[in-house]
Amino acid sequence: MGNQHGMPEGRIVVSVGAVVLDDGRVLLVKHVPERRGFWQDRWIFPGGKLELGECVAAGIRREVREETNLEIEVTSPLPVAERIVRDGSQVTLHVLYITYMARRIGGELRPGSDVGQARWVTPAELGDLWDELHEDTRPIARNAGIL
Repeated sequence: MGNQHGMPEGRIVVSVGAVVLDDGRVLLVKHVPERRGFWQDRWIFPGGKLELGECVAAGIRREVREETNLEIEVTSPLPVAERIVRDGSQVTLHVLYITYMARRIGGELRPGSDVGQARWVTPAELGDLWDELHEDTRPIARNAGIL
């Protein structure tokens, strides 16, 4: 059973993602409005839920491929980020973000079915989009040192 964030109730969600670099630019995605959920209407780094039995690097590569059609090489890990959302005494969302730096090694950028938009931005453009970044994406961007 899911909650208003589109996540399973009563579980800690492990989200894996990547800060993908290519030629001095970084990759951002935005989910389609129909998907709803916690990350809608904001630019984020590509990623999603880790599947049972899947290693982190494989999960990152799968999520980036599904969302963007790109092949990546996963390089170095970033500090784990966390989000706990409460509604009174109830926890409605608890996410651990495991994010790695990565670089594009193949494929042409093409948004997947759950991603309405995908784009490459320079660090300066990322700064200009700061208010349009999801609040959980901002500390990951800072940790990646791309601003």
